[in-house]
Order: sequence, then structure tokens, then C-alpha cells
Amino acid sequence: MSNAQPEQPYVLVLYYSRTGQTATLAQQIARGIARVGGIEARIRAVPPVSPDTEASQPAVPDEGAPWATRDDLANCAGLAIGSPTRFGNMAAPLKYFLDGTGDLWVSGTLAGRPAGAFTSTGSLHGGQESTLLTMMMPLLHHGMVLCGVPYSEQALSATTSGGTPYGPSHWAGTDTRHAVSDHEKTICQTFGERLARLALKLAD
Repeated sequence: MSNAQPEQPYVLVLYYSRTGQTATLAQQIARGIARVGGIEARIRAVPPVSPDTEASQPAVPDEGAPWATRDDLANCAGLAIGSPTRFGNMAAPLKYFLDGTGDLWVSGTLAGRPAGAFTSTGSLHGGQESTLLTMMMPLLHHGMVLCGVPYSEQALSATTSGGTPYGPSHWAGTDTRHAVSDHEKTICQTFGERLARLALKLAD
């Protein structure tokens, strides 16, 4: 008889980050998830894509979060996806990863699980809301239950940079000169905690 313990449920915090700003948001979301007992955060990144068909990434990244696997996604109890904005949409590496999940869509593997999105932009009005909303489209196709940030979180009304009801965000500045603000951190943590609590409730 096996003595292996069942794996603790986890929220997958899945992101692409070019300059480290989105990665910082992912870490703050994970801190919010950690507030909830009985579930943990699993932070994973997606590698960049290249027009050079001979280019490939190492199996293990030199720094930062490990690369995500399909099993990470298939077995999660909840999902937070993050990307910097590219012309008001998610960046190509995250889109490429999600485009390869058609079999999970066909099987309904992710249906009924909570999910949400987070982003970072160079300019204050550079597409935070449109990026978050369009990132939700594949989540809806997977049958996931969308999670945002309610206005009961006072930081939403107090922030002078990032943070939206559609999900956490950060205003990095065009030269990434802005550090993640205290309000942005609070919104990330509130989002992570809410996502984790929903994941446990929906798993019952």
C-alpha cells in the first residue's frame, strides 16, 4: 500500500515577463494565495517565442520561475494568467502557450475552476483594461469562472497608478522606472486571496 500523501491543491500563477514587472505582480498574487489555508501558489512562467525556428530555450530557465508544463495547468484548482500588454492584448509567448491547450478545451478539463488575469503596462492608459478583458476570452472558452477585484478593496479607489476591478495591474513607465506601488501590491494580494478561496469553494 502506498503511503504517498495527496497533493495539496494549488492556484497556478502563470505569466510571461519581459522586464520583471509582471513577475513581481505574480509574486504578490502568490502572497495573497498564501493567506488561505489548505491551498498553495504554484508560480510558473512561459518562455519567449522566436521567429528563428532553430532557437530553443533551455529546459530549465537560468533565473526566475520554472517553465510551465501542461500538467501544471491541467491539475490546478485555480488559475491567474499574467502578461505585459502588447498593443492592448497579451504578449505572444502567453498566447502561444494558451493556443496549445485545445485538448484541455475539448475535454473540459478546466471547466468550473476560477481564473483571472493581471498585467503591466508602460503607459498609464496603454491598454491595461483591454489586455485584461481580452485575456479572459480563452478562460471563458475553457469554461472557467472569472474572478476580479471587488471595490470592497479600498486600494482600488485610492490607487493613482495600476489596479482595476478586472484584475491587478501595474503602471511600469516607458522605461520601467516605476516600482510596484503599495496599492498595486495590496490589489494583487486581495486578488490572490480571493482566487484561492474561490478555488477551495468550487472544488467542494
